[in-house]
Amino acid sequence: LIIAVSRPLSSGWLSVAGGSKVDTTLILLDRSSSMSEQGPAGGKTKLETGRNQLIQSLNMLKSDHYVLIDSATNEAVELESPDQLNSIPQTSAVGASADVPAMMQTAYDYVNANKPGRTEVWICSDVRKHDWDADGGRWQVMRDAFLEFQLPIRFHLLAYGNVADENRAIRVTSARRVETTSGVDLLLSLEIEQKTPVTGRVQIPVELELDGGRSTIDVELAGTTAELKDHAIPLNADQVRGWGRVSIPADENLADNSFYFVYDKPVARKAIIVAEDRDGVRPLAVAAGISPDPTYACSVEIISADQLVSVEWDKVSLVLWQDQLPNGSELEIVDSYIARGGQVVFFPPLNPNQNSYSGVQWKNWISLDEEAPVGTWIGDQDLLANAQSGASLPVGELRIMRYCELEGEHLSLASLRNGSPLICRALTDRRNVYFCSTTATVGESSLARDGVVLYVMIHRALSNGSKVLGTTRQLIAQRQPESEEVANWRAVLETDSLSTEYDVHPGVYSSEERLFAVNRSLAEDAPVTVGEEQLANLFEGLEFDRVDDVAGNSTSLIQEVWRVFLALMMAALVAEALLCLPRKRQPEADPLSKGWGDSGSVGKQSGSSDSNGQTRRASATREVSA
Repeated sequence: LIIAVSRPLSSGWLSVAGGSKVDTTLILLDRSSSMSEQGPAGGKTKLETGRNQLIQSLNMLKSDHYVLIDSATNEAVELESPDQLNSIPQTSAVGASADVPAMMQTAYDYVNANKPGRTEVWICSDVRKHDWDADGGRWQVMRDAFLEFQLPIRFHLLAYGNVADENRAIRVTSARRVETTSGVDLLLSLEIEQKTPVTGRVQIPVELELDGGRSTIDVELAGTTAELKDHAIPLNADQVRGWGRVSIPADENLADNSFYFVYDKPVARKAIIVAEDRDGVRPLAVAAGISPDPTYACSVEIISADQLVSVEWDKVSLVLWQDQLPNGSELEIVDSYIARGGQVVFFPPLNPNQNSYSGVQWKNWISLDEEAPVGTWIGDQDLLANAQSGASLPVGELRIMRYCELEGEHLSLASLRNGSPLICRALTDRRNVYFCSTTATVGESSLARDGVVLYVMIHRALSNGSKVLGTTRQLIAQRQPESEEVANWRAVLETDSLSTEYDVHPGVYSSEERLFAVNRSLAEDAPVTVGEEQLANLFEGLEFDRVDDVAGNSTSLIQEVWRVFLALMMAALVAEALLCLPRKRQPEADPLSKGWGDSGSVGKQSGSSDSNGQTRRASATREVSA
């Protein structure tokens, strides 16, 4: 009866039922494009299914306060009830990737600031490796911080880790306007990826929409990849810039079936090298000055730090800085350049001082006894990402003889085997500040000798920097800095997204004379999830449980089972009553009639009149009565 009155729950999270009433429930919701994947039979997406499961479960468990932290805004928003998860715009699908460690940091900040009672954190995600950054150093810091709270916080993960094998994703790898002797063309390159290889060859119809006009081209898929390289589309001579969209037939995930692009006249790519020793930066100048594409020119200028004021910064795509970190008036110039989207890569000076930039500072030079190889690097994004063909850069072939230590918060893109960062990115809003802890000088590294990595790294930074110089830009769906003035954007194509969230929704947008194409990141198309054991280790020491669900599932994760206990109690009471009933006895013959039933014998006895006979009859009567 006590168990029935307590209204226990049955679910994959049996531990949810225990403990006192929850004061605050934090909901961490992954809205990334991979969460738009549908189930095997179609229907609802992972995100829609997850929202419905959270609504059912949280309405049953009850809490005094509900707080939503979504992956697009990473802001804590209080909800009146879980039902709002299906009605507010902060829970719809977006093109931006999730940053789960950053969402955990927001959850920690909320708990630390508001000091709630018993708190539970519910995470709804498809556990993609890119979103969780399980190999990063932020998890250890976050785990230790949560362990310091006086009241333990319980974490629940609603995981949608299954991946559709036949889902296809399309993206434009290049859209260039070129002028030839025969006219003006748009050279379009695109890729289509599928997780599992197809049998034979499959023709995929690709719908191309260019400045409002539509056409269809067929692309052949063999294995897991289909590629179209420099497909020429004639343009009118007066078509200086414009926009387009490519689409493939609908499949399991509608969010990766389209990709947007913009085009413009090519912008010259100029690199500025700030150096204390001109001879020491010659390899950098050679690498930056050779253009990988004849359609645009590359130029290099080597200057000293005191010549910064004379630079035409509105024409600069990249700064390679091998001197003391900027300070004073230099700092103001570099900050302004970084704020508008320019790229900078810092290399260590001969004798580092105490200056720092973006929270990172050079420390001491370390000379190694023997050449050290690169231990790990990130090959799915940023400057060291794999080539378009899928081949990785030969980062592992680099050899380091001397490097400078770094201090400060950063994201390591490549590290030595001893864990020291080789190439890293500062934690800035625009993600455009990099540090390389060695130089291309002979005797310090093989960057110049094995020049592929250095060349690719520099020209990727040049390409990123040149995108902010023209009137068109390709942007990754993510929160843009205030300088982009997203509030002034206007949608070129019809959309149902909020104007305040244009920067996280794929599409084409305009602002005055500029055009923006916003798309999901390359990492969103990589169907790699965090292993179950590794994910459990991220919450080691914390109260953590996990349940795996699939898109389209409508069965509630948590169900009340108090009726079962009540029925069992009633059955037990009935059984007890049956056991307590008195046993039914068979009727027995009358002992008196059995003992005196022989009339002859009685007659003989009664014929005796002596006193002994009377005594015997009285005694016999007492025995029978007894």
